[in-house]
Amino acid sequence: MDSLQERIAGEIALSDTPGSTMKKWRELFGISQVELAKYLDISTSTISDYEGNRRASPGVGVIKRFVTALFTIDSKRGGEIARNLEKFSKKDEAGSFYSIHDFSAPISGTDMVRLIDAKIITNPNYLDSMKLFGYTLMDSLRVILEISPAEYPKLFGTTSERAFIFDQVSTGRSPMVVVRVAPIKPKLVVIQNLDSVDKLAIKISQIEHIPLLTTKLNAEEIRMRLNNI
Repeated sequence: MDSLQERIAGEIALSDTPGSTMKKWRELFGISQVELAKYLDISTSTISDYEGNRRASPGVGVIKRFVTALFTIDSKRGGEIARNLEKFSKKDEAGSFYSIHDFSAPISGTDMVRLIDAKIITNPNYLDSMKLFGYTLMDSLRVILEISPAEYPKLFGTTSERAFIFDQVSTGRSPMVVVRVAPIKPKLVVIQNLDSVDKLAIKISQIEHIPLLTTKLNAEEIRMRLNNI
C-alpha cells in the first residue's frame, strides 16, 4: 500500500465505528455498494452490515481488500479521486489561522444548519442532498492576506466535499470573492457572527450554487459541536 492507502486503512482500523468510516471512504470515492460488492465478490447485504456496524470490526485482511477495491475501481475510471486525495494529503499541516476537521461519517447541509444554529442566506434547496465530509474553520482576513494561490488546496484537507467556515468577517464579500476566483470550491460556506451579509457575497453564492449560512456561535463553540462527528 502507498501512504494514502495506509492512511485510509489506519483510519478504519482505529475508528470506534469502522463500518461508518468505510462508508465515508466508499462515498468519497463515489462507489456504490453494488460496485464494491461485485469487485469483492460478496453480497451487498454484507457491505451494508459492515457499514451499519452490525458486523464485528473488520480484520486487517478485510480492510486491505476494501482499500484496494476503492483504488482499483477508481483507477478503472481514470483515477481522478485518488489523484485529488493524494494532492490534498501531501499538503502541510494546518496553519495557525485555520483548522481542518474531517467527520467520521458525512453529514448533510441541513445537519450543519442544525448543529451550528445557522441561518440560511442562500440556496436552501441544495442542503438536503449534499454530503459534507468535514469543515475548515479559518480566520478570514489572514487567509486572504497570507495564503498564496498555490497554498489554497491546503484548506481542503483530504477532500473538497466540505464546509468553509469564516471567522473575523466584516461583510462577507472578501471570503466569497476568494471562493469565486479559486479553482476548487467548497460545498458550503458559513460566515460567523455577521448580522448583514454583503449583496455581492450573496450574488456570488447564487452564481456558484454554494449555500451560504451565518451563525452566531464563536469558533470554539463551533469546534465543540462539530468535532464530535
